[in-house]
Amino acid sequence: MQLDITGHHIDVTPLLNNYIREKVTRLTRHFDQVLNIHVILEVQKHHNKAEASINVSGNHIYADAQEEDMYAAIDALADKLDRQILKHKEKIRSHRKHEGNHRNIVMDQYA
Repeated sequence: MQLDITGHHIDVTPLLNNYIREKVTRLTRHFDQVLNIHVILEVQKHHNKAEASINVSGNHIYADAQEEDMYAAIDALADKLDRQILKHKEKIRSHRKHEGNHRNIVMDQYA
């Protein structure tokens, strides 16, 4: 897994870097086929924004979060990504389950 962290109008400190890495390990716990993650941290006038795009096998996942505190924005972003990855994982499982059933039905028709 490759992790890229970029900051717009903010310096990515080692504390922020470690905090993001800690949150990303939670994502890989649910789904180990994450290829790369690109996180962008941005400071605007009255809020902080964290956004991420993830390439997983067969899909591209994007999420963003805005909060007054950067750490809260990173937490909200991690929660959104976690839900999306679990949804993607469940979708893959359900497709594989239906795919096998369809093949058996087609084989039974020709027997």
